[in-house]
Amino acid sequence: MDNFLIIRLSSLGDIIHTLPAFAALRRNFPGAKIAWAVEPKGKDILDFVPGLNEIIVVGSDGWRKKLKNKDQTALDFQGLIKSGLIAFRSRARKRIGFDRKNLKEPLASLFYTDRIGEFPETDHVIRKNLALLTLLGIREDQIDFPLVVPEELRSSIREIIIRSSYRSDKKLALFNVGAAWETKRWNPEKWIEVLKDLKNEPIFPMLLWGTKPEKELALTVSEQTGVPLVPFLKAKEILALIKEAALLVSGDTFALHAACAFNVSVVGIFGPTNPARNGPFRARDKVAYHELSCSLCYQRTCRSMECLEKITPEEVAFLVRQSLRANA
Repeated sequence: MDNFLIIRLSSLGDIIHTLPAFAALRRNFPGAKIAWAVEPKGKDILDFVPGLNEIIVVGSDGWRKKLKNKDQTALDFQGLIKSGLIAFRSRARKRIGFDRKNLKEPLASLFYTDRIGEFPETDHVIRKNLALLTLLGIREDQIDFPLVVPEELRSSIREIIIRSSYRSDKKLALFNVGAAWETKRWNPEKWIEVLKDLKNEPIFPMLLWGTKPEKELALTVSEQTGVPLVPFLKAKEILALIKEAALLVSGDTFALHAACAFNVSVVGIFGPTNPARNGPFRARDKVAYHELSCSLCYQRTCRSMECLEKITPEEVAFLVRQSLRANA
């Protein structure tokens, strides 16, 4: 029997972007044993993935022992020294990784036995992950996300929405005002203007947040617009909530990638990252983005934040209306 070890430790959005590669691997090796090494936060996503034989949580009791199997192929989708070392410590005879030029930490390539050729970083990261499978003879363009949210969890999320005075004649629209990077967070005043502009649209808006600073930002927007906040939710609950939505407006975050995975309409707000590489990939989805001389810097801090400042509330509201009309 074939044995595979997928290594994608974090972040949540990147784990979602690796799921199509797992789906392709499972289609081509239906009888294989497939394990996935992941950090604790990522397990919440993988718990919803049917077809995985084992989830190895890095740092848990006995995780190093669970990794080891010389008769397996390890695939490192992370591209860090840490993930490359995990591939090496798995004792897999075949350890597949990206070209040095495609690695965040090129020294990780020292741990691989096989590497694919250089991949253009202007193409979508999902296709980059699928390309890693070519060394197994798999060449696929099909993008599937094997995520199944339990009905029990979906029901509990529906109750939360109803308690927020949800009206069934409206479409649930989530506005994700937060992001891990400062450079991905749009100005709260602009969120306020967008929501006021859209107040007569047939949507029921809710503000999505995750961390304490994001909650403070969301509260600022809520106080000025009357739009309710989603209560604090864990990753699994956020997935269930997004599954119920008709539309998500968000920066380059886990929420946006989850919405794309669930085929929920998206309006993306992009600053320092490349929407062609990290953004929504379906033709119907919309992106607000202005290319500048400093674009694609992937910096987490910036003095000017010009790339986000150039995106206007009118522009985002227009894209939201376009999306709503297209999915009426």
